[in-house]
Amino acid sequence: MGLAVDYSIGQTASLTRTVSTEDVTAFAKLSGDTNPVHLDAEYAARTRFERPIAHGAIALAHISAVLGSKFPGPGTIYLSQKASFKKPVFHGDTLTATVTVTGYRPERAILTLATQVTNADGATVVEGEAICLVADVVDQISI
Repeated sequence: MGLAVDYSIGQTASLTRTVSTEDVTAFAKLSGDTNPVHLDAEYAARTRFERPIAHGAIALAHISAVLGSKFPGPGTIYLSQKASFKKPVFHGDTLTATVTVTGYRPERAILTLATQVTNADGATVVEGEAICLVADVVDQISI
């Protein structure tokens, strides 16, 4: 039996995770993006970053993790994601992805959220907006 869901402007949720070198290596293999700035310390040392950086999509994946597992939760489907990359993410950085409701169209079950990813220093590394399709009924699911 489901429970009807009502979303309100300002509702927020976040999730904190650390980006490991193993995460970056696995993402490179999965995506095929083997840019040496992500994988090769000697190469990265010669760039403006001076050390390897994580793929930008890894920071975006943290937003997806909030949407799919925490809020709105299971069954959420991405329709779009606008993103602006503000600062690099380095191997070992701890990121907090936060989503905040900015709009809800209950007749279409479409939720609009401001999205932000910050590092442990509180600096914004990614900001943007997500639009997603949410279930108008959420089953009681334990994850």
